[in-house]
Amino acid sequence: MLVTSIVYDNFKGRIATGRINNGVLKNKQEVMHINREGQMKKCRLMSLMTFVGLGRVETEDAEAGDIVAIAGIPDISIGETIADVTNTVALPLLEIEEPTVKMTFTVNDSPFAGKEGVYSTSRQINERLQKELETDMALKVDNDAEGGWVVSGRGELHLAILIERMRREGYELQVSRPQVINKIVDGHKLTPYEKVYIEVPEAYSGSVMQKLGSRHGELQEMRTETGVVYLEFVIPTRGLFGYRSEFMTDSRGMGIINTNFHKYLPDPGNWKERDQGSLVAHETGITNMYGLVNVQDRGILFVGPAVEVYKGQVVGQNARTGDIHVNVCKTKQLSNMRSKGDGGAEHFNTPRPMDLEDSLEYIGDDELVEITPKNIRIRKVVLDENARRRIAKGGK
Repeated sequence: MLVTSIVYDNFKGRIATGRINNGVLKNKQEVMHINREGQMKKCRLMSLMTFVGLGRVETEDAEAGDIVAIAGIPDISIGETIADVTNTVALPLLEIEEPTVKMTFTVNDSPFAGKEGVYSTSRQINERLQKELETDMALKVDNDAEGGWVVSGRGELHLAILIERMRREGYELQVSRPQVINKIVDGHKLTPYEKVYIEVPEAYSGSVMQKLGSRHGELQEMRTETGVVYLEFVIPTRGLFGYRSEFMTDSRGMGIINTNFHKYLPDPGNWKERDQGSLVAHETGITNMYGLVNVQDRGILFVGPAVEVYKGQVVGQNARTGDIHVNVCKTKQLSNMRSKGDGGAEHFNTPRPMDLEDSLEYIGDDELVEITPKNIRIRKVVLDENARRRIAKGGK
């Protein structure tokens, strides 16, 4: 039997699912576990289950062709073989693609830490990441020198799904900018490339090709069938960061995109970094319409009125390079004198809401995304303006 998927159960531990290739498997039977390195170890099955609908039910035996789930082997993984003790034949291994993107997860240390999440300590976050490793074979977690965790996965979307699941479960954390995992081979820097398969209506294919071309994508194949264009690109993994949301907009939600790891190739370089700086909150407080209207000409705002912000939080994107500190909590000074201009309120532009994927695409190296069950905020790593200036000048 070849193991094709793993799930975790709080009572039975790892449950491995696969189809029996040959022979008969019985409950409580002694079997040989052959791991990815070819090492063999005798194990006894604690449970043998078959599937009825979407649920698992216990059974006493199963034969060739049956899809079964087994429990009792704590270190089993995808692609490994369960064989007979006397006739140990290993089936061909299933390849697990190696991680291509990494991010640093840290404990939330913002001024609002602990107010919105249920689980916010390093022990709780570490336990959740270790639990995820039980079922996600493509995920890798290493401890960081500064007390965080370097989490590596199969792409930006893979890690974003994990973060979103943790957020919905009540976890509170901070994450850094996604980075590709490069390799140095014979003195040359190699970066991971993806094969991208796209189906899009013919009317929107031009904008898709233009966007992927600007991200160092190379068109491999193109064909049209009944008004639908099928495109195949090879593109660096870094070029796909933040593209999915753009793709959905460009294709009006009617496009389909799939990606697959291709191989490591030389880094094309000449990556376009973000030209604009950020609008950073000057003080902690609640945003006010008066302050927001005064600031909106400086760039694009991410927050509306009556939103709690803290000093050092990114509240918008500057229209020019460099960061600007703005006072979005400023209130109008009231007096008992009437002004000629009173009553003519200025127009307030609708702020741009930043979801998780938008935030991960936006942030720079000196910024973090703060994730809580109720909010997703962008902040500076160093909240104090004077401390940031000292660091920029080479001080501490």
